Amino acid sequence: MTIKNDKVVSLVYELRLGSPEGEVIESLSNDNPLVFLYGVGNLLPKFEEYIQGLNVGDKFDFNLTSSDAYGEVNDSAIINIPISAFEVNGTVDDDVLKIGNIIPMRDNQGNRLDGMVKEVTTSDVKMDFNHPLAGSHLFFKGEVTDIRDATEEELTHGHIHSGCECGSNCDDMDQNQECGSGSGCSCCS
Repeated sequence: MTIKNDKVVSLVYELRLGSPEGEVIESLSNDNPLVFLYGVGNLLPKFEEYIQGLNVGDKFDFNLTSSDAYGEVNDSAIINIPISAFEVNGTVDDDVLKIGNIIPMRDNQGNRLDGMVKEVTTSDVKMDFNHPLAGSHLFFKGEVTDIRDATEEELTHGHIHSGCECGSNCDDMDQNQECGSGSGCSCCS
């Protein structure tokens, strides 16, 4: 079977920063492969382009430039937020506002954004809302471990299921949320 739209693909890979010799960012093994519905936009478009047409057992390695991955660093996504925005019952939790911490927040339209604490002063917190890998070139090396046809339910939902026998209603999930990622849909993987 070949990787193409509406197939469920399993693969393992090692992701390195910049080159085959770069720092290892992520490593997925046969015990914990990436399993996804191909062609519905859940992965980086160039990543999908590079693996299209591969078969089970095929190996791959390729570079993605920052513009093909998570984009360049956007200076306007680094902002100062008044420290008062982090107060709970009139107090700021210093453990939350540590440099490097990722804090989930919402914008004015209610969209969730993850921001990294870059700097804390007595009046402001500098937050970076760029993707952590923005500005980075990425190198992937891996292997396709399985390909199968997607079920009608998976095609309708736009993500994979491993069989929702538990009675949870996966239709209530956020459209951009994969099963198993804190969605509450424990029947899905």
